[in-house]
Amino acid sequence: MPSTLPFTDSEPPPAKRQRTDDIQTIRRSDIWNSDGSVVLQAETIQFRVHWSILARNSSFFRDMQSLPQPPNQPCVEGCPVVEVCDKPSDVENLLKALYDPTFLCQKVITVSAVGALLRLGRKYDFKDLYQLAVSRLTSEYPANLDEFDALPEEYIAIEGYNGATFDLVNIASDNSIMSILPGAYFFIINKFTTEEIFQGVDNEDGTRSCLAPIHIQRCVSALQTLIIKQAQPNYTFGWALTKSDSECTGAARCNAARIDAVHKFVFNPTATFYGLVQPDMVRFNLCARCTSQAKQSINTGRSKIWDELPEAFGLAPWDELKNEY
Repeated sequence: MPSTLPFTDSEPPPAKRQRTDDIQTIRRSDIWNSDGSVVLQAETIQFRVHWSILARNSSFFRDMQSLPQPPNQPCVEGCPVVEVCDKPSDVENLLKALYDPTFLCQKVITVSAVGALLRLGRKYDFKDLYQLAVSRLTSEYPANLDEFDALPEEYIAIEGYNGATFDLVNIASDNSIMSILPGAYFFIINKFTTEEIFQGVDNEDGTRSCLAPIHIQRCVSALQTLIIKQAQPNYTFGWALTKSDSECTGAARCNAARIDAVHKFVFNPTATFYGLVQPDMVRFNLCARCTSQAKQSINTGRSKIWDELPEAFGLAPWDELKNEY
């Protein structure tokens, strides 16, 4: 007796049932304008917005709008769906900047928003949004020593958290914002231990911020060079390695103060780079003559170290560190 076949040659085999976990559910975001004319889709998230808003701010979308739509263009509620290969969170931050007039007026914006405006600003030619993000970064890490000295201890334009500088360095480098790197690197080697530079730091929200390998290499390689440089003649602590001159009014006291400064600021066990820090001269307990000499040495040395800072980190000189678009 012949075996019974589950289907004949003239009948196709039944289709395999699609696994439930293979089905991706498309969801609407909170940015859904009922009168919108285009739907942007990032991964499984859709945003209903206006061609006119996108085209006004981006040459990329302006050119796309002028192209004829293919006959099989998917639509949602009569709006063409344009799929973009970006993270939904980046698209959301970009659209908030376009639609919410208060978004970029905030005194402080998030690191993720800065990253989104840089990435999508470059990719889709949202020039104004890109430049606004760049200005936030350069206000935190200026390329001018006087502006650097005037910075408050806390972040002024971008949210601050434990690993914010690590994340901002990665974002800036990925988007060719090179002028902020020397100042950001200085902040890193001055605030974090070598172990933290290598391994990253934990944030309060449970995430971990880690530097890309190139930034780890630059910071660690420069640290010892800068520690040695700060104690050389005509640099920040060069005065501490010289003896008091004949006009000193308290040679024993001043020479002891110099030795103390060397131990605390030059060859300290924590190997911290103080070459750009403005120390409190009162703490050194120098005579008036030696105080004046030390101040002059510090001011001259800080300027020299600042001028040479990019090259210490293996970067081009300040005037060649461009922020490309």
